[in-house]
Amino acid sequence: MAVWALGLNHNTAPLDIRGRFAFAPEQMGASLSALRHQIPGSAEATILSTCNRTELYFAAEHPAIEGTLNWLAQSGGISAQELASHTYTLSDAQAARHAFRVASGLDSMVLGEPQILGQMKDAVRAAHEAGALGTTLHQLFQRSFAVAKEVRTSTEIGAHSISMAAACVRLAGQVFEDLAQTRVLFVGAGEMIELCATHFAAKAPKQMAIANRTLERGEKLASQFGAEVMRLAELPDRLHEFDAVISCTASSLPLIGLGAVERALQRRRHRPMFMVDLAVPRDIEPEVKGLDDVYLYTVDDLSGVVQTAQANRQAAVAQAEAIIDAGVQSFLHWLDQRNVVPVIKQLNEQADLWRQLELAKAKKILARGGTPEQALEALAQGLSQKMLHGALAELHAGDHDARERARHAIEHFFLRDSR
Repeated sequence: MAVWALGLNHNTAPLDIRGRFAFAPEQMGASLSALRHQIPGSAEATILSTCNRTELYFAAEHPAIEGTLNWLAQSGGISAQELASHTYTLSDAQAARHAFRVASGLDSMVLGEPQILGQMKDAVRAAHEAGALGTTLHQLFQRSFAVAKEVRTSTEIGAHSISMAAACVRLAGQVFEDLAQTRVLFVGAGEMIELCATHFAAKAPKQMAIANRTLERGEKLASQFGAEVMRLAELPDRLHEFDAVISCTASSLPLIGLGAVERALQRRRHRPMFMVDLAVPRDIEPEVKGLDDVYLYTVDDLSGVVQTAQANRQAAVAQAEAIIDAGVQSFLHWLDQRNVVPVIKQLNEQADLWRQLELAKAKKILARGGTPEQALEALAQGLSQKMLHGALAELHAGDHDARERARHAIEHFFLRDSR
């Protein structure tokens, strides 16, 4: 069984390229079905899609890297050659190691960030619901989750990190003298927005509001912070009311356009606006960044703010890598054992067939009036002949080297003193 991964992330592809390959949750079922049709045989597949990465994981009898690259390129509307310059392909041990590192937060923009583990679990759940998750990938991901848990409980891998949410607050503090006098709008109601709202709430801003596609989910989040809630359709008319806008939704198209921000600035008499677009694809049109009095940051811009204490981090990383090494070896051992399962099954089936044949012959001897001793002798002799026939044939066939290999194998399996 071959295991491989194809992906692009914040280290290999710019934001605009990553945005082309973001898969919305409601697309996962259809996307997984289309993807599996590109791979001969009964392949397992999982798609992990976040703001910083899109990764495809596979398990099949034979790797089909070219076919999966072509499918991904087509889904994003670019050539396979262009996509290849932004992607990485990993096989077997490398693929397992990468999955373990991703789950543990070692491959994240924010070292040790916990959100990626939940995102991986969501991806695995979607693959399971789509019927695309088999035994091999199930084992890969369950072991990834176990390793990630051990990394987070046994090391301080995330203890010295500045999160994306904290980075947003830090940047806002550089734009506004007193965050307690600011009005903050959050667009979306997912986990990242909840984290950002929590960090901003600690600064006690003058007003907090949440705009979401569905009021019900927005109200649930808003109730935690005493925030106002509005529909996305209200954004153009109310954008000017807010000093800071933090957006992170799963929309495939921008929600806040250049024109809307220009009108908001006019009504604000060009008082500065702080905007953070954490979404991939973008929620805010990139042209907004060119406007005076607008401070627009994307997830890639925040990477310069997200820092860690290097000395403390390196010790934790070394510990985490050791845990991951052990997990990879354990998975490869399991995978190697899985590869011999068909042979074990065939051996058992062959032995059972011989047993049935010789048992039938022994019963016939008894039915013809033979003694039990005669039946047992015939049974033992028949089984012995069937068991030795293949080995003896190999010793008499082939060239000298083949006979020598057969001799060593037979001595190992049949002539050990311990039997």
